Amino acid sequence: MQIHESAENYLETILILRKRNGQVRSIDIATELSVSKPSVSVAMKNLRTNGYIDVDKDGYITLLDTGKKIAEKMYERHTFLTQWLTTLGVSPDTAAEDACKIEHVISEETFHALKKYVK
Repeated sequence: MQIHESAENYLETILILRKRNGQVRSIDIATELSVSKPSVSVAMKNLRTNGYIDVDKDGYITLLDTGKKIAEKMYERHTFLTQWLTTLGVSPDTAAEDACKIEHVISEETFHALKKYVK
């Protein structure tokens, strides 16, 4: 199934917030991504409908297996690319920004080749 870049960003953000705070609500996502609460609400509805997340009665968001798999993939790419770009001399802020763009378009084959080359 094809998933859009924005959905990948939301899933990755849920993963990061879960690691950082232990729990995640829509307001946390809105704050982290600097987007409106209604935008997050629409995104969470779509992610829930497509089986990527669950939202309990108190509004806490949990990644389901399919969502967690995508989130971990994006997080791995983001952290690897940020570190790699930083070692090449790119400033940390620019490296993180560029990694966020690259992580969504790089193929699996190219990403694995980069990882292998760097190691």
